[in-house]
Amino acid sequence: MNIGELSNLEISFNQLIETLLTKKTATEQFTVKLSSEQSQFTRFNHAKVRQTGCVTDGWIELTLMEDQRSSFQHFPFTGNWDTDWQSAYKALQELRAELPLLPVDPYLVLPSGNNTSREVNSGQLLAAELVAPTVLELVAELDFTGLYAGGIVIQAYGDSSGQKHWFATDCFTLDYSLFDTCGQAVKGIFAGSIWDENAYIAKIKEAKKQLELLSRPTKELTRGQYKTYFAPAAVADLLNMLSWAAMSEADLQQGNSALAILSRQEKQLSPKFSLQENFQLGLVPRFNELGEMAASELPLIKKGILVNTLVNSRTAKEYGKIANGANSAETLRAPEVSPGNLGLGQILSSLDTGLYVSNLHYLNWSDRPTGRITGMTRYACFWVENGEIIAPIENLRFDESLYRFWGDNLLDFTNFQEFIPEVGTYESRQLGGSLVPGMLVNDFTYTL
Repeated sequence: MNIGELSNLEISFNQLIETLLTKKTATEQFTVKLSSEQSQFTRFNHAKVRQTGCVTDGWIELTLMEDQRSSFQHFPFTGNWDTDWQSAYKALQELRAELPLLPVDPYLVLPSGNNTSREVNSGQLLAAELVAPTVLELVAELDFTGLYAGGIVIQAYGDSSGQKHWFATDCFTLDYSLFDTCGQAVKGIFAGSIWDENAYIAKIKEAKKQLELLSRPTKELTRGQYKTYFAPAAVADLLNMLSWAAMSEADLQQGNSALAILSRQEKQLSPKFSLQENFQLGLVPRFNELGEMAASELPLIKKGILVNTLVNSRTAKEYGKIANGANSAETLRAPEVSPGNLGLGQILSSLDTGLYVSNLHYLNWSDRPTGRITGMTRYACFWVENGEIIAPIENLRFDESLYRFWGDNLLDFTNFQEFIPEVGTYESRQLGGSLVPGMLVNDFTYTL
């Protein structure tokens, strides 16, 4: 299957919606969600192919609603109508039997409206037989470890009110690390819908430079506050925390949000910090689990001030708010942090003396009400003196409030952004990612 040969799958999906409309009773309502993919996976270790193959997968989630009750089932979806309908009808019958046994849901949101959309994004990916030789050509002499995942991902939606959406995209991610003989590593991510050989060469060249720097003796640092430059990948790690009990209106209403202080206007962030949901890049569907369409752009934090939270229809119903197309978890789906004024060639000179942090891991809230985040540095982090990289550092634990590093201590963002993709493959390949700049922060707190 290629991006131009989706018709059978789409026809079968549409036929499923139309048939369910004829089979439902007058009081029943339903939603149907499709997740499907055809993906090439190639796993590398020590610059050799350790595992490779193509996965074709698809499943439907059918939700049935009646008398303020709802239940759902998953079943495989193949594009073969006879097989798919047999699975769907069996699920429909079992859900009908189950619904009367379930409690009433006072905040159940029923499908409504007549939104429709169809978006197919074609790409230029490596042919399956070219993945290994193309990826390994530049790293054959190195300890290269990584996972390539590429191909077509489809998400679709239909319901009993007449809403119908179809989203298909051709994309890839290469999540990799280069290791030296001492176990130090440089991590990189290369992703997109078009394999750009020159861009890949540039990525590997930069990683090799950092790997050479890691061969220097490690500098041990005492805990304290250090001026720090965070590369875009590290900024994306910090930004992802806002999807965990921060930007959600439900969490705000329930007293769980890390942005409660910002919402009450007791504090504001730096005017240099602006965040929005930006679906114009076409990397993820605009429709959510109820077929509702989010705006192409939704400002969330504008020049340090919270202007919108993420509100789904269930939260809107429960708390008397206006929904804005957020998903069921009210998490960021297409976040973009606005760039600043710091040029690529100015990063080290502007940092002068401090830490260059490429990646972070193990992030968690240490004190959510005050926006404090803890985590550790990881992969290609360096000590810089007088604008020159001096030595790699041992991993450091940090504990710092977003009201400081995105507040008064934020010195600037870079004038360029990088797309940091989602690389998860649990159950299915994840779509989307964050469009973020690097950032320079004063007096960032390291505790161990």
